Amino acid sequence: MISGAFRAFKHRRRQARAKAELAARPDAPGRPHGLPGLLVVSLTSYPARFGTLALTLQGVLRQSVQPDRVILWIAKGDEAELPPDCLGLAGLEIRSCPDWRSYKKIVPTLLAHPDAFVVTADDDVYYPVDWLEKLVGAAKAGARVACHRAHRIALQPDGRPAPYSEWRHNVDAPERSPLVFLTGVSGVIYAPGVFHPDVTRDDLFTRLAPRSDDVWLYWMHRLNGAEAQKIGNRARILEWEGSQAQSLRAANLHGTGNDQAIAAMIGHYGWPG
Repeated sequence: MISGAFRAFKHRRRQARAKAELAARPDAPGRPHGLPGLLVVSLTSYPARFGTLALTLQGVLRQSVQPDRVILWIAKGDEAELPPDCLGLAGLEIRSCPDWRSYKKIVPTLLAHPDAFVVTADDDVYYPVDWLEKLVGAAKAGARVACHRAHRIALQPDGRPAPYSEWRHNVDAPERSPLVFLTGVSGVIYAPGVFHPDVTRDDLFTRLAPRSDDVWLYWMHRLNGAEAQKIGNRARILEWEGSQAQSLRAANLHGTGNDQAIAAMIGHYGWPG
């Protein structure tokens, strides 16, 4: 009981510091990104998270490096529920799309801007002021896929992936290999043309990996010959209180999401690791 209360206290203090840091960021645009193409930051949300969405949007919009576009994708019919603090934010585009669940954060942008560098973000976490700058730096250095947070896939004797719970989670040093499995929560940058052509096929991702977009995107860049690069040290996630972020990640960790998706992807595409 005491340890749980202490963790909650520490979380509230971290959240208070993050809010203060966001409020202190300048309103002026960040530096030019310098990439040889359009840079789009893409994310999605849904009504259960609208209460804390503005905090994440503030963090994404006020970065040390300036993207060309920041697009928030909302399922058709949910736009009317967006709170006032999410509307009229300078630099934010709000667009509607089919309700592809978590895939809304990337598939509509890939369809609208197929030649762009795309950075995905989650809607329920705090992003430091240099979050985008570090991803852009990795892309400038040649990474086709780069992420702040990743797991290392563990293999069974037959060369196929072990259960998700047995992987090395949240690796603590930079790494690049076919076994680096990105996690979207801390942000990922994808270079133009990095994905297999099937990446936008809703008939496939809604059937094979309906709740596991990280699994789908891993297969899509590996089938196209790209390796993910994890940058920096161990990532720390700060989720906004009340964002209800834990349910999907917890389900995937315990095998009800990711392991099922991995089995389905192997059945359809084989193992590309």
